[in-house]
Amino acid sequence: MLRPDEQVFEAMIKGWRNQQLARNLSLGYADDQERTVRAFTRHADAMPWNPQHVDEWSADLRAVHGCVRSTLRNYQGSVRQFCDFPTNPAYGWSDECLRHFGTHPVQVVYDWNAATHADEAEGEPERRAFTRPELEAFFDHADEEVLRVRGKGRKGWLPAFRDATLFKVAYAYGLRRNETRMLDLTDFGRNPEGREFGEFGTLLVRYGKAKKGSPPKRRSVLTVWHWTPGTIEEWISEVRPGMRHSPSRALWPSERGLRVGVQRLDSRFAAYREAVGLDPALEFHSLRRSYITHLIEDGHDPLFVQQQVGHDHASTTAIYTCVSSDFRTRSLRRVLDATIEAALRPGRTC
Repeated sequence: MLRPDEQVFEAMIKGWRNQQLARNLSLGYADDQERTVRAFTRHADAMPWNPQHVDEWSADLRAVHGCVRSTLRNYQGSVRQFCDFPTNPAYGWSDECLRHFGTHPVQVVYDWNAATHADEAEGEPERRAFTRPELEAFFDHADEEVLRVRGKGRKGWLPAFRDATLFKVAYAYGLRRNETRMLDLTDFGRNPEGREFGEFGTLLVRYGKAKKGSPPKRRSVLTVWHWTPGTIEEWISEVRPGMRHSPSRALWPSERGLRVGVQRLDSRFAAYREAVGLDPALEFHSLRRSYITHLIEDGHDPLFVQQQVGHDHASTTAIYTCVSSDFRTRSLRRVLDATIEAALRPGRTC
């Protein structure tokens, strides 16, 4: 063979990909896994690998590229899974490598050189929800930006209006970024128990966060705030028809494509946040944290909130909840008042 090391590696990658697809894992997941292994191979610049290559690569990911803990753990997991494939005797790669190279592949990611999942909440500690005044200031600025651009007679007011409405909808339903941008016009429906919301009583989220290797997870989210239907109706009926790609089903068409991009959302969000002078720790996902927090503060049942945002476990919802000190003070006061009232109630028994 010409360049046998490269040819054998490519055959391993192809076989591993086929194995993942045979396990009914998604194409996107297999693509991500392959990209990670190829990135590790380029960094190691050697075959076969050894644990030292993993140590050096992991240190580079943390110190140079600034990868967060969960990302580093996922990358190492991809390399571990790949090594499990050629070292499995059932596939015969050890014999093939011994015949060509006089050595064989080994596992290079072990418990003692890999990141562990020690804490359920691995997010950066500065990430938080908006306070209510912060959220109001953010939305007010988004609306003012629409008026400012339109006042100058520029066409940019249409995408500015789209983004302002998009941010409000993301908060109104507690959506992730990709869940928001992938919404279609047909995803709204009626809620028989909430007739006051009209055609916007429920929202079908079709591109929810998927588990590893699984298709996107669907869920239905109920409308909870009365201002939500009017906001969506105004966008769909009065403003969206002026967009270039309005004939598409996408709820948020772009000026250049059928659907607004992730980079556009991030840049617009950052621009509004900086214009208002808000904490840089606030990000698009803070809208989802705010939704959870504000529902809890308003007295909604925690199980209802958990089902609304699509969490499998209540502990995950609790991590997202950032109730204010005022809410905790009022909760304590309510308990103390009830205790005192019960103690002073006539006819009580000791």
